[in-house]
Amino acid sequence: QKVKETGIKLAIHNHGPEDVVFPSPKSVYEKIKGLDSRIGLCIDVGHTFRLGLDPAEELIKYQDKLFDVHIKDIDAPIEKGQKTILGHGKMDLPAILSTLKKINYAGIVAIEYEKDANHAIYGLSESVGYIRGVLKMI
Repeated sequence: QKVKETGIKLAIHNHGPEDVVFPSPKSVYEKIKGLDSRIGLCIDVGHTFRLGLDPAEELIKYQDKLFDVHIKDIDAPIEKGQKTILGHGKMDLPAILSTLKKINYAGIVAIEYEKDANHAIYGLSESVGYIRGVLKMI
């Protein structure tokens, strides 16, 4: 109702294995697929990876409702995988960014740096540098 009244888009974020309501992109998609076109997904590639899913494949699968992407890196494709500086984990971030280019994604991509809040500037700077390098290569 509110998206119709305001015209504002709403993206629902998947939160990984701990979230019983929206753990995966599929769980979000199943709830929103028949709703107003202004209601979509925010795919968090890190949480998706922790579920053992391929984030690039999920981006392709749900591109019709993709409004927002959260980029982070995780050290292992397991439920307890830990967040790390971009490029230091096990995720195939070049494949994820290439997929976004391939599907002509024009929405928001946000870096989520959650490793060390007390010294975030260093890890965030390295993460931004890594993303810039990858983007130049693809």
